[in-house]
Amino acid sequence: MIKLTKLNGEEIYINPDLIEKMECYPNTTILLTTGKNTIVKETPDEVVNRIIELKKKYAANHGG
Repeated sequence: MIKLTKLNGEEIYINPDLIEKMECYPNTTILLTTGKNTIVKETPDEVVNRIIELKKKYAANHGG
């Protein structure tokens, strides 16, 4: 799970495997495969970097 911040300051955790797409107008809107969407303060690049870091940690801890 990656930690993100909603526009109201609430911290949320999202399973990055459920992200279908992200759009920026100007806030980052994340659409999940469940059909739900969330608007967050982080830029799309920040979200992608958090996903990359999570995958690196997972690979390091699981011999990949």
